[in-house]
Amino acid sequence: MKKKIFIPFLVLMIFLFSSYSNVGDKKGIQFFKGTWEQALEKAKEEKKFIFLDIYANWCPPCKKLKRISFKDKAVGEYYNENYVSITVDGETQEGRALIEKYGVRSYPTLLIIDYHGNMRTKIVGFKRPQILINFGKRIIP
Repeated sequence: MKKKIFIPFLVLMIFLFSSYSNVGDKKGIQFFKGTWEQALEKAKEEKKFIFLDIYANWCPPCKKLKRISFKDKAVGEYYNENYVSITVDGETQEGRALIEKYGVRSYPTLLIIDYHGNMRTKIVGFKRPQILINFGKRIIP
């Protein structure tokens, strides 16, 4: 009888603890939740450039970038202050259109775009946090 109660209780405690530990965790890049067109509008309103990550779900360097560099506190502070950041799956309809428009050849590709939609610079592959900050500083010192 005790096992029947203990296992659901344990699952509930793990769920609650993991949810609680993520509350307010805003140390990395806070990516815009919306479409590419909405991100362009937001950037125009805020007079900011766009940091665009084009990735694929199956891509190991993409996963590493999200796990390490995008969650870095210094990276988050820099990009959250200076850019409208958005991440787009390159294998969606929206992603394929962006790949064609910006000449993306591999994943992950990181681009800086002005709010008119013009690409200013790009890099490809996994980048360590300090390299990612330096990439952003090419446009905004």
